[in-house]
Amino acid sequence: MLMPKRVKYRKQHRGRMKGKATRGNKVSYGEYGLQALEPSWITSNQIEAARIAINRYLRRGGKVWVKIFPDKSVTAKPAETRMGSGKGAPEYWVAVVKPGRIMFELAGVPERIAREAFRLATHKLPIDTRFVIGDVELTEEELARYSEVQADVVEQLEEEAEMAAEEAAEAAVDADVEIEETDEDSAEDTTAEEVDDESN
Repeated sequence: MLMPKRVKYRKQHRGRMKGKATRGNKVSYGEYGLQALEPSWITSNQIEAARIAINRYLRRGGKVWVKIFPDKSVTAKPAETRMGSGKGAPEYWVAVVKPGRIMFELAGVPERIAREAFRLATHKLPIDTRFVIGDVELTEEELARYSEVQADVVEQLEEEAEMAAEEAAEAAVDADVEIEETDEDSAEDTTAEEVDDESN
């Protein structure tokens, strides 16, 4: 997940989200962009989910830029806690997004594929968005470079799938071990009760 390596102050005020985005509101790197139409806090989990959705649809081509970063901490206090005793501990990180902000950019793929990739990413976000086309024309060399196979993206997806499979296998093994231990304990208890009955 995205989060700052270190910050000067761990806790922040909630702040306001008035007005429109005055910076980061243009497509500056790629050919296409995904623009926010509403103000919101976008969590690090939502950014990561949208990025994975885009990469999985593109699979082997295109270049993706994530233009927002979750640098604001959101605190929370445990449930059923009385008032007072200070501000809660940081719970997760969010990016403050205002209307007009470009959140993702894409290059090296046809417009049809870019629209579908951003449509899938929009389902992972809590706000309305729109598809925008950049004004800057990329050179043929840049387009060729962005259109090449993104080996690191493919490797990352494969590693994530392998890690998920390993975690599922470990969880299944742990569950089997717990069931066996429970069966053994119940069998020992039954044997002990039978011995007590015989002695009585």
